[in-house]
Amino acid sequence: MTLEFQVLEAFGPDGAIARATDHFAARSGQTEMAVAVARAIEGAYPLVVEASTGVGKTFSYLVPALLSGERVLLSTATKALQDQLFGRDLPMLVKALRVPVSTALLKGRGSYLCLHRMEMARHDAGFPERSALRTLAKIEEWARLTVSGDLAELPGLDERSPVIPWVTSTRENCLGAPCPRFRACHVNHARREALAADVVVINHHLFFADMAVRESGVAELLPTVRIAIFDEAHQLNETGVQFLGKNLSTGQLLDFSRDMLATGLQLARGLADWQALAGAVEHTARELRLNVGQAYPGSKLRWTDATPEGLHEKEWASALSSLSACLDVAGKALNTVSEIAPDFVRLNERATELAERALGFSCAADPGGVRWLEVGTQLRLVEAPLDIAKSIAAIVFPTDQEAAKSWIFTSATLGDDERLSWFTRPCGLAEAELLRVGSPFDYARQAAFYVPKNFPKPGDPAHLAAVAVSAADWARRLGGRTMVLTTTLRALRSIGDALQATFENSTDMQVLVQGAMPKRALIERFRQADQHGSRGCVLVASASFWEGIDVPGDALQLVIIDKLPFPPPNDPMVEARSRLLEAAGGSAFNDYFLPEAAVALKQGAGRLIRRETDQGVLVVCDGRLATMGYGKRLMRALPAMQRLVSEEELFERLDLLTRTCTTAHPPSWSPWTGTRSGDSSSP
Repeated sequence: MTLEFQVLEAFGPDGAIARATDHFAARSGQTEMAVAVARAIEGAYPLVVEASTGVGKTFSYLVPALLSGERVLLSTATKALQDQLFGRDLPMLVKALRVPVSTALLKGRGSYLCLHRMEMARHDAGFPERSALRTLAKIEEWARLTVSGDLAELPGLDERSPVIPWVTSTRENCLGAPCPRFRACHVNHARREALAADVVVINHHLFFADMAVRESGVAELLPTVRIAIFDEAHQLNETGVQFLGKNLSTGQLLDFSRDMLATGLQLARGLADWQALAGAVEHTARELRLNVGQAYPGSKLRWTDATPEGLHEKEWASALSSLSACLDVAGKALNTVSEIAPDFVRLNERATELAERALGFSCAADPGGVRWLEVGTQLRLVEAPLDIAKSIAAIVFPTDQEAAKSWIFTSATLGDDERLSWFTRPCGLAEAELLRVGSPFDYARQAAFYVPKNFPKPGDPAHLAAVAVSAADWARRLGGRTMVLTTTLRALRSIGDALQATFENSTDMQVLVQGAMPKRALIERFRQADQHGSRGCVLVASASFWEGIDVPGDALQLVIIDKLPFPPPNDPMVEARSRLLEAAGGSAFNDYFLPEAAVALKQGAGRLIRRETDQGVLVVCDGRLATMGYGKRLMRALPAMQRLVSEEELFERLDLLTRTCTTAHPPSWSPWTGTRSGDSSSP
């Protein structure tokens, strides 16, 4: 029996999935994708699938992968999605299909408790204030009970807790085999389980971290698997670029300084002047930061010559040289006590690595990449490749055909043309098989789309104020249930502040702004506002909220986008990619800016309709969408929603939504129909 036949049987009306639940609804798109995945598995070739929202792509790739009997590596975008796949989707399908497979979950080392660092933290004089000690005590109590050591299992631990870096390890500070707690190490235990399992769930960050430094254990795993699946593949290029480059940050320097001081005072007090050594590293890190002056936080300084733009060449070179020399001195001191404990051996290696990075940034950048200086809470020196095409093509299209695997790449948004070139070109997958599966949702009936007329242009200082005023009016008319997506942090602050001021004394409306609390908590608060029915709610967000947010039902019925999401033209990476396209005879605007905007717009619009019963309105406050020639291309990227031509029609639609709003369909998730609830990354 072929795999394709087994897949069709499983998705059939009397198949394994239908027998396992009363809620299964057959979908042609879901089956079409599953069959395509089965063929790619049997043919051992790469397949790229754009599966629109509602298709149920998770089961479309899991069913053929599980039925194949082959070893599978499954990578997704976030740790939250890893937990969902491993804790819910996989067990459900394994049971329904009755396949005898073992599964394992593998995250980066920063997700697991490090027993050695936890023990060191309590005796570290630099450990944070009293409240952090209470958190540490909870972690110590939990450490005696946990089997996996995965901090996501610890109830009540804030993902932003300052204690987490003290009780987890990094590649830089992990002691490896000489660690006194090596035998009990949770990271090593997770890796051993992964190497023994039939299906291993990882994330994109882990995959590329291993490609860069061969540190995570994936390098040992990959040759043994026959099927590699990348869900939320639209994030692959940007994730890969982060890991396949080079970076040096003042945060890394300060972490090294802190660890050296704490370890020296605990294990080798008096054998070196640890205070002076740590102070010297901190001083050189501060000097490096002072060279940048008053650059606006969040800015990226071009670095096309020996020195980042706007900086004094000699002073910058001197700061890098002083940093390297200071790290050399620290390394020599650490070497003299290396026999006392493995901690000092690793610290010496870290000093050498950091010194080499500082020297590397003193030299010219590698050809084919781009370098910049990032100014934020810390200073980051970054050098990155322009894309991951060569790295991915080398493993997906091996010269040795015996090493060929089935590579499956899928997401809801992968491009705005038939070849999905927005995704396939930078990822080196132009020769892969392609499939596009449309959404089962009836967008013409469920959703409407509006571009305000006579609105200030995005470059006009009055634009953001107009967005805030209009958003307040529309949200008030709808009774909340509104998400405002901004293209910049400046717009986020401006619109968020204005809306909060508007509804400051309101008992009917609350305004949530990204950054006020963790992302997951913010989304949960937004959902609960509708469930409790007491107050309307407006959520203002940017960046990661354009994707990975799932609010089905009546809780979200109006999505407002402040302007067309073109890439920032002054970003060093954007500039470098534009120059490369122009040099090759292409058009940066047509071949880069427009596809980027189309994909981002599609992702943002994807927040609106999450299941067959949802209804809502999308508003894009940018007249260029209706007046410029390229607007037609961007419009084609959106689902086929009803077009509203006036604000009166918008009001009528919002009033209709208000009248028909019901809580008869509370937010829920059905794996059998492909819709999700929760903080996912499905665009």
